[in-house]
Amino acid sequence: MKLAEQIKPISYLKAHAAEIIRIMTEQREPMIITQNGEAKVVIQDIESYEKTQQTMALLKIMALGNTQITQGNVQPATAVFQRLRNKKTI
Repeated sequence: MKLAEQIKPISYLKAHAAEIIRIMTEQREPMIITQNGEAKVVIQDIESYEKTQQTMALLKIMALGNTQITQGNVQPATAVFQRLRNKKTI
């Protein structure tokens, strides 16, 4: 993806909205919209957006896990499994 090709002024968005949606759905690449020569927003197709959100959620979970490990807030897997088994029988 060449980023320079994906930068469009807001006037282009207004005039070609349907075409932009079609192209973005096919190519799955984000587009940067400028206003007065300044980048203002990024638009992308819904599938790419959902994948990005899932990736961010996984990264947050991994960061939380790393923080807990660093702080020593961990338990042996055998203890966790035993606790889960005990809860299941209650």
